[in-house]
Amino acid sequence: MDVAVVGAGTVGTAVAVLLGRAGHRIVAVAGRAETRERAARYLPGVEFVRALEAAAAATLVVIGTPDDAVEPVAADLAAAGAVGPGTTVVHLSGSLGVDTLRAARDAGAIVLSVHPLQTFPDVDAALERLPGSPVAVTAETDEGYVLGERLAKDLGATPFRLDEELRPLYHAAAVFASNYLVTTSAIAESLFGAAGVPDPAATMAPLQRASLEHVERLGAATALTGPAVRGDAGTIRRNLEALARHAPATVPAYVAMARASLELAERSGRLVPGVRAAVEDVLDAWT
Repeated sequence: MDVAVVGAGTVGTAVAVLLGRAGHRIVAVAGRAETRERAARYLPGVEFVRALEAAAAATLVVIGTPDDAVEPVAADLAAAGAVGPGTTVVHLSGSLGVDTLRAARDAGAIVLSVHPLQTFPDVDAALERLPGSPVAVTAETDEGYVLGERLAKDLGATPFRLDEELRPLYHAAAVFASNYLVTTSAIAESLFGAAGVPDPAATMAPLQRASLEHVERLGAATALTGPAVRGDAGTIRRNLEALARHAPATVPAYVAMARASLELAERSGRLVPGVRAAVEDVLDAWT
């Protein structure tokens, strides 16, 4: 297929490179000034043009813009006649459904979404990690699903079908699995540093790796350890007192995560009967 990428950021650029390696022809990219520089490095020889020109030259238009720009970009392309019958328009957002591409659909294009369930801090990491990653495919027709699955396989990824209405829930799950994992890691690193632990990031890394390995091998409920699953109200109280003294801004997050851990422990049958009330009393005192 002749492919154009509108908004060739980190993921869009990696998608273009991998599709090119799979035999597709990357005809053009469009975007901001940094897109030009990125394309020159990773897609040498590919034209950098305006979005309308890029889309008009392609049979597959990949929209890799930030989420809020996906719908207006699709609308602009459709209004200008740059997409229509014979064109497939795909966006890479995890939270948006294909209805954001309705202007392109109404113009006659096939529309779908392809979202890699992976984190990509830069293009090199994306090129390394996207192959082998799961990819969520959402489309309006079976033809669209088949095409999305083909594209995912061309990326070296493993596709799975995701219903339109469940995409925001899916994306919220991804935020917990990745973004909030990084945020809690940053909090832990700061607290370890305040406690005098040398090289906090490296010191806590084996603990974090083991925890993720246990989740993958055993499931989250069985992998859970710590004071909440033990019903250890005294330890939780001492943790909160220490946080209040040294990092008071982290107290609400600790309380929220302790409640979630307590719920998981009880739901999985691992909480010792009768201890939840004592833990709840401690948490209530800090709410």
